[in-house]
Formats: sequence, structure tokens, C-alpha cells
Amino acid sequence: MTATPRRLNDDIVGGDLDVYSRYIRDEVPKDHMPTTGMDARAAYQLVHGELELDGNPMLNLASYVTTWMEEDANKLAMESINKNLVDKDEYPRTEVIQRRVMAMISALCNAPAENEVAGTATVGSSEAIMLGLLAHKWSWRARRQAAGLPYDKPNVVYSGLVHTCWEKAAKYFDLEARVVPVDPDRTYLHGDDIAPYVDENTVAVGAIVGNTFTGQVDDVRSIDAALQQIEKEKGWFVPIHVDGASGGFVAPFVAPEVVWDFRLEHVRSINLSNHKFGLVYAGMGTVVFRDRSDVPDELVFDITYLGGSAPTYSLNFSQSSVGTVLQYFQFLRLGHQGYETIMRAATENAAYLQRKLEDFGHFTFLNDGSFMPVLAFKITDPESAGHTVYDISDALRAEGWIVPAYPLPPHGEETHVLRIVVKDDLSRSLIDLFLESAENVLEKLGGQLEPPPAAVTAKKARPIC
Repeated sequence: MTATPRRLNDDIVGGDLDVYSRYIRDEVPKDHMPTTGMDARAAYQLVHGELELDGNPMLNLASYVTTWMEEDANKLAMESINKNLVDKDEYPRTEVIQRRVMAMISALCNAPAENEVAGTATVGSSEAIMLGLLAHKWSWRARRQAAGLPYDKPNVVYSGLVHTCWEKAAKYFDLEARVVPVDPDRTYLHGDDIAPYVDENTVAVGAIVGNTFTGQVDDVRSIDAALQQIEKEKGWFVPIHVDGASGGFVAPFVAPEVVWDFRLEHVRSINLSNHKFGLVYAGMGTVVFRDRSDVPDELVFDITYLGGSAPTYSLNFSQSSVGTVLQYFQFLRLGHQGYETIMRAATENAAYLQRKLEDFGHFTFLNDGSFMPVLAFKITDPESAGHTVYDISDALRAEGWIVPAYPLPPHGEETHVLRIVVKDDLSRSLIDLFLESAENVLEKLGGQLEPPPAAVTAKKARPIC
């Protein structure tokens, strides 16, 4: 049976229309909006085809961000994608779900059970960290004003291993950044490091649970002890904001005995990236406070023009509800046991990958993956290797694998490393395929694949307790 021809953009085409072929010869608009539109299927194919040139998320070992969820989660994401989280009066059940998620995360961070839950979903840890520091700056200023003391020179103390958002927060909110330099031999912050940097104008000290560069964990207990001593001697109360963007969803399940959270008196706020090891797609973070009193009332806005009353503490206004809904789904789907199983599997896979890479006899590790499933490693003898970590990164990229190479921050910039994040979708079989690629790359680059000499051992992170 012959299909009846029909007219599309003045072209006569068959009934079985290939919407993409109409635009093969036409240049796709890049710098301006086209005068006329096109068939939705053609627009989809053009955008879809261009995105195919992106890296494969399954082979992206650079990112901490979740790249896979189950089909039921994907279905929920589409069902909630058109709901604005800030519209609490219009979407009351979504708001109830957000409160449940905040309560669960507060409990996960060991907030005192008798305290009122205080926290909010954010678009990521950058916003969460900024909200935490804003609260501490305003609380510090109120204390200084009440005591009749000057409050024009606030500062914040953190290590050189922080994420860029800490630098942004300091600049945006007029905080003097007092940066503890990186020690290449100990890439984490200890309580002994902070005393020279803290004074009566310090609004907070930043501590990291799983830093971006090496995955290592600051010794939050010793930092808390140092601040307790400073308070005893000087009378200055300095809170800790814990950046748990990477490790906040790992530590409670892999090492619950490690104390880094609200069990420490000076820890007053914590941020987590739900879109990392919280196992939901990109676009969600969380900030939680030890107590509602840690958030100055002046920073909470009561919005009424959306209908009803909607108190909000955020830098952004509109925000997708997808992340919050998916986080609730994951909590129900996995429970504590499920998260523990996944996090332990990730750390076991990281340890396996480290052992195999060590067998190449070519790399020295700055950390191990037993606490955080993150591996940072350098070429043991770069002068004789004949290639750099950047050559390895580029060669792996040519085979589809995304493994970043970079120098450590200032004072450690002579150390150049590769980093691998072992997420829940990096299976043992994929690791073996990666190892095959890595071995091929090193052979092509001229790497010496021999058993490591006894003198070359992995540099372990000092355990924290």
C-alpha cells in the first residue's frame, strides 16, 4: 500500500518520514535563535547526536557525581521534574518529603535527638557551604555587637585542599581567607595546624571529610579539641563547618566509629552532596545544623506571595524537587543496610584497584581507599619514566576512560597526581577492563611494569579516631 505524500517545510516526503534527514544539509544554529523552528524529533536527533560526543558517564572515573540510578528512580524523576521545591503551598507533600529527608540526614550526622531539625536542600554543596558560613558569620557578628566589640574583620580558616566554593564564599561574603598550606607529606588538616590562624575574628574553621584532591579526611576530632582549648584559654567560641560533600554519605556506613560529626561540640553545621555518594543525580546538596539556634532568624525569609507561608533559607529561589524526591526514594529503597553494602563494596573495589595498580611498580599512592573510595597516585620516578601523569590521562581518554591529572594546591604544586573515584556503578569487571587499558597505555608510553621495590610503599592516611 502506497503512503499518501504530505508536505513539510515545502518538501514532498513519504509517509514514513525520516525527520532527521531533512536537516542533514542545513547548518545547525549555534550563535542565534533560528527564525523558524523544526520538527521535535529532528531537534531531538540533532541535540542527541551532538551529546554523543561527550564522554561516557560509565567510564568517567573523574567525577564524584552519581551517573546511574534504577529505572524506578528515573520514572520518579520525570514525575517530579515539573515541581518547584520552593512552592511549598502548591506541593505540600513534596515539602513533607523534604522535611523527612532533612530529619534522616540530621540523624545520620548524629545531631542530638532532642534538638529541632534544622536544614535545607540546596542545589549542591557550594550553596550549602555558603549558607553554613553565612549563618556563622551572622552569629559571630551578633556576639561581637552584644559585647560592644568591633566586627569589621571577619575571617575563616581552612586548608589549601578545599573545594573552590570555599574561596568563592570567602570572596563573596567578605571573609578574610586564612589558608593552612598544603603539606605534601600530610594532605589533611590536623588540630595542631590551626592555632596560628584562629583569633577573635574567626567566624568558623572548615574541616573536610573527603577532600577533592586526594579523598583524605581532616582530623576533625583534633580540630574540635584545639578549638575547645582556644575557647578555654581565650574565651573565643569558634564553630566548625564540616564539608562532607564527598565523605558525608560514606563515613557513617564504612567507619561509624570515626567521630567527625555532631558528636563533637564545636561542629555546628555540615554539608553533604546528595548527588555524590548520596546516590542521586546531580543538582542536590544539603546543609544541616546542630540546632535551630545556629541559624540566625534574620537569614530566614517567610515567603507569602506563593500562597500560604513558606519560610526559606537559601541563595537560590526556584529549585527542582527531583533531587529531594530521589533522595527519599533511595533512603526507602536501600535503607541503612543497603547504603552500607554499597559503600563497603566501593571501598573494597577501590582497595582492589589500588593493589592491581601497585603491582605495575610505577605508582606511589598518596592515600588508600579503605575509608573513602578515592585513589590519588603519582608516578614514582617521573624523571626516568619518560612521561607525565598528563600523558597517561590523555592516553586513557583516547581509550574512553576519564581520569583527571592535576597538581596539588599551592605548597604542594610540585606533586602531580592522577585521581580515580570508585562509585557504585564501577563494577569489578569494569575495573579489570580499566586495568587492561592502563597496562596498554603504560606499555605504549614506555612505563616500567615491574614489581615495586621494597622501598616504595603506599603512603597511608593516618587513621582518625
